[in-house]
Amino acid sequence: MRILLISDPYIPVPPKGYGGIERIVDLLAKEYVRLGHEVTLLAGENSFVAGTKIYCYGKNEFPPSKTTRFLSIVAVWKHLLVKKNNYDVIINFGRLVYLLPILKTQQKKISCYQREITASNVNRIFNASPVNFKIIGCSQDLIDRAKLTASCTAVFNCVDFANYDLTNNLPATAPLMFLGRIEKIKGCHIAIQIAKATNHQLIIAGNISPLPEEQQYYKEQIEPFIDGEQIKYVGQVNDEQKNHYLGTSKALLFPIEWNEPFGIVMPEAMACGTPVIGFNRGSVAEVIIEAITGYKVNTIEEMQAAIYKLPEINRAACREYAKIRFDVTVIAAQYLALFN
Repeated sequence: MRILLISDPYIPVPPKGYGGIERIVDLLAKEYVRLGHEVTLLAGENSFVAGTKIYCYGKNEFPPSKTTRFLSIVAVWKHLLVKKNNYDVIINFGRLVYLLPILKTQQKKISCYQREITASNVNRIFNASPVNFKIIGCSQDLIDRAKLTASCTAVFNCVDFANYDLTNNLPATAPLMFLGRIEKIKGCHIAIQIAKATNHQLIIAGNISPLPEEQQYYKEQIEPFIDGEQIKYVGQVNDEQKNHYLGTSKALLFPIEWNEPFGIVMPEAMACGTPVIGFNRGSVAEVIIEAITGYKVNTIEEMQAAIYKLPEINRAACREYAKIRFDVTVIAAQYLALFN
């Protein structure tokens, strides 16, 4: 099968640091190559995935300017108008507008939402009676909140479980972990509060948002508590470092203050056998299996109490349950099965 994967150009595939969507595109491209498909990648400059044909376009610029966003649309349209017949399936992880020129063509087309869905745009597309076209969201919660009149299917995000090792028999002194972009809605300040209240060490990993208000948040609510002992900040981490820190942590704390569309760090932790304790918002209800891969809580007090229930979770079972739901081999197959 001839598969085209489209990614916004603003962050390369795979990303060097922040870039959850670009990491998913990278994983899917590698899996489809492994399965013997002919894979083409339309992505930003400096992108490279072994075994694929790559057309680099646009500008690495995050967040992108209006000019960069406009020029990216033009570049994708030109490519699709000229080369659309080279592909059997087109999976778009970029903007919905990218697919406008080929809505009526016979290629199977999938547009994937990893962020909030603009219902008016999706409904407008379906009112135009597109051919062989599917919309997916990365969680059912994301879809439900959009209140679409058009049909939309939930397909979870994926993790390559082969890159993560199961760790068992952690000591009682094992730390808690917060992994994610450090901004207020991700709740790092709450993770610090939980660690202090339960007398645990906390490992914080992730990039600090460049937005001025988030820089202020870090300076006022995070940095003063980083002492290098109980509260440690290790910066951005690569996959190898994630495997180490997640694997040696008692639990991943996911104290979000918004409706997170998915949260790829949750299955990344589970891939190490590390349970997740998350506020029951956004996709958390779908991702966490209660008392098997973690705990869903509603308050800070409930999150503190869940810390003491962690010994009840079998870490090997945590990994296995997550693997059958989130491994890249499973999710890659679900994309291609959408048209069956």
